Amino acid sequence: MAGKNERSDFRVNVARYLVDQIGPTEPTDAIDEDEAAAARAADGKPAGKAGGAGEADEQESAGQPTMEQRAQYVEIQIEQAMRRGDFDNLPGAGKPLTDLKPTYDPDWWIRKKIEREQITGLGPPALTLRTEDAALNETLDGAPSEEAVREALADFNKRIIEARRQLLGGPPVVTQTRDVEDEVERWNQRRAERYRERQLAREQEAADLAAMTRRERRRAQRNGR
Repeated sequence: MAGKNERSDFRVNVARYLVDQIGPTEPTDAIDEDEAAAARAADGKPAGKAGGAGEADEQESAGQPTMEQRAQYVEIQIEQAMRRGDFDNLPGAGKPLTDLKPTYDPDWWIRKKIEREQITGLGPPALTLRTEDAALNETLDGAPSEEAVREALADFNKRIIEARRQLLGGPPVVTQTRDVEDEVERWNQRRAERYRERQLAREQEAADLAAMTRRERRRAQRNGR
């Protein structure tokens, strides 16, 4: 409505955009003929109907909403949508914007869809390899032996090299190959760290049991501790 301060709430801006896309319905109030005549008189025009081009313009604009009516319609639609809760729990509400990088990625929407829906094995190799590279450490940590880690890394590097040699076009392959020896060393370090954490947890559990009375230990054992 005219005279109101601009709303800073992003939900209001979204609603205004949607209303602008839909367009207003028929105006709720028609322009009174006497008011139109008074307006023409204030401009020095005769009180009767204007002829020629002026009359054609009035006929063309008849039934069209004024700016004030349009603003009132928008505000009403926004208020009604807010009462219905149409703007509640929108995706990304209250969260910072992501991927604010100066470089432009023409396939950003494909990459985001693959990451969001955790799609594997689909899409250009440049994108699937990028997704696989982000989760490679977790994949390697699930390997049962050092030999299995080396095989997984060899297969990963081989597919990167093959994707770089492709002749069918598509986005460039920016995923780097992994050094097998370095990755095996990191895998052993992570494995040793997990072992130490489990050992400390067992020692802490044993110390807690030792500090308990016999009744407390029986109760803890019954509870499956």
